[in-house]
Amino acid sequence: MAIGSLTLTPSFDPNKTSYTVTTTNNTNTVSAVTTSETATLTIEVNGVEHENGTSATWQTGENTVVITLEESGYSPHIYTVVVTKE
Repeated sequence: MAIGSLTLTPSFDPNKTSYTVTTTNNTNTVSAVTTSETATLTIEVNGVEHENGTSATWQTGENTVVITLEESGYSPHIYTVVVTKE
C-alpha cells in the first residue's frame, strides 16, 4: 500500500489496519496491490471512490483513506490511513 512517496506510520504490515501520514503536497497517488488474482480492492478518499493508482487531492487538515480488500471465502480487510495535509 502506498500514498505517493509518503512514509506510513507505522510501516505497512498486512496485519495492522490503521496508519497515519503527514504531507504538505496538494495531491499524492494512492495505490494498493494484492497478490491474489481473485481479490478486489476498493479505495475511498474522504468518502469518494478512487481508481487504484490515481491521484487524490488533499484538503487542509485530516483526510481519510480507506482501502478495502475483499476475497471470496474471507472476511474483508479494511485499512485506514489518516493523511494530514499541513
